[in-house]
Amino acid sequence: MSAILSNRRVILLAVVAAVLSLFLSLVITRPKQKEESPMATEIFGVKIEKNPPESRLVELGVRTWRTWEGSPSKFPWEFKATETMYLLEGKVKVNVDGYDGWFEIGAGDLVVFPKEMKVTWDITEAVKKHYSLEK
Repeated sequence: MSAILSNRRVILLAVVAAVLSLFLSLVITRPKQKEESPMATEIFGVKIEKNPPESRLVELGVRTWRTWEGSPSKFPWEFKATETMYLLEGKVKVNVDGYDGWFEIGAGDLVVFPKEMKVTWDITEAVKKHYSLEK
């Protein structure tokens, strides 16, 4: 009986060792995944990327874009050109004309508003953003 238990222990240890070895080989040899931009979501025609990787911001040249700051306020706005913005600080509730409801954008968001879109901006926390207008 003790020989059977001993054999079972040996088999169990061998199985555990094989599984552990396989797991470690997958973890150690798995190539690093390429840093990718998170999926952009689209709300009422506005594209939003939450916290894009620094490589994406560098690729776009965000740090070279103009800067705009706004205090808490509410006002209508029409985008005369497609505008891409990266919010450094603050929060804004956005209501797009023709749609019920609103969505919020804030620090760390990369946002694209299409040309001729009309919105109401409700700045709930002072905003600082980089922005670029499509030519």
